[in-house]
Amino acid sequence: MFGKMMNRYYYGKSGKGDFEKEDLPQNRWQLFWETLRVRFSSLIRLNLMYVVAWLPALFVIGRFVMYFLSALMVIDPAATEAAADAANATLTLDQSAEMVQALLMQTLILLVPAIAITGPFTAGTCYVTRNWARDEHSFVWSDFKDAVKENWKHALATSTITSFTPLLLYICYRFYGDMSASNPLFIIPQVMSISIVVLWLCSLLFTYPQMVTYQLTFINLLKNSFFLTIARLPATVGLKLLSTVPTILCLGIGFITGYLSIAVIVLLIYYVVLGYSLSRFVAASYTNAVFDRYINTRIEGAAVNKGLYVEDDEEDDDDESALPSGNDEQ
Repeated sequence: MFGKMMNRYYYGKSGKGDFEKEDLPQNRWQLFWETLRVRFSSLIRLNLMYVVAWLPALFVIGRFVMYFLSALMVIDPAATEAAADAANATLTLDQSAEMVQALLMQTLILLVPAIAITGPFTAGTCYVTRNWARDEHSFVWSDFKDAVKENWKHALATSTITSFTPLLLYICYRFYGDMSASNPLFIIPQVMSISIVVLWLCSLLFTYPQMVTYQLTFINLLKNSFFLTIARLPATVGLKLLSTVPTILCLGIGFITGYLSIAVIVLLIYYVVLGYSLSRFVAASYTNAVFDRYINTRIEGAAVNKGLYVEDDEEDDDDESALPSGNDEQ
């Protein structure tokens, strides 16, 4: 009995879409909210599976936060003022800053393998949320597992590149920042480094959904993702910023109220329970619309506007046949 209950919980029930044809949403905004309402509990189940892949990264980030807060306690203005002289005070600040920089570098290095392993699981999550976002049935566990098996190579390559971007950005930013002190022209490569990383992170919004939807080589996958990012740059950047709202909100409230540790715990609970899958579901709703506009219309026989109400040609023909013809009128 317990086994059947767990199978139903993780595999779900077989069935069709969430709506009958006549009840289908008229636009994507309605489709998003209706499918979110129907699939909310399933998103929690999916997140509990997906978050396992992110546990190493969460541990590394949590370790950094813990040591960073300890370093902030070292940089105490009262202790600095009580120092023997200004030179000792400056030394204390410099030592604390060096400690934070060393801690950050160590954290970014540890994040490389921690993020790299998440790629295949991200592909599985994107496949399930893509289906739900367009009102198609998807088993939580079995479809997730199948998508991981089918896309793990491209997904692992993508996540490996992603895992190095924070480290490379930090190195480039510090290097060109130090060089710009003597030559302001080095600000240009510094800004370019930031722009490249931002474009890469934005393109990931399209990379994984394309990976589980179309048969593409890895080069074409990255190329298409880059072009789609440029074509929809304002909306894509806005959606990326939207995904950071929970983090900014929790940390902001924590700093303002002084309960930063509690805010971090609340943020951790959010991502463990729902945060990852909800973010992927929002992204899937967006990328489905973009693919319909830029890709599916160029593929012969590809279905568009899945999950939305569209009158069939057969219904139009039936309506026309019901009208009297010119001969009948005569």
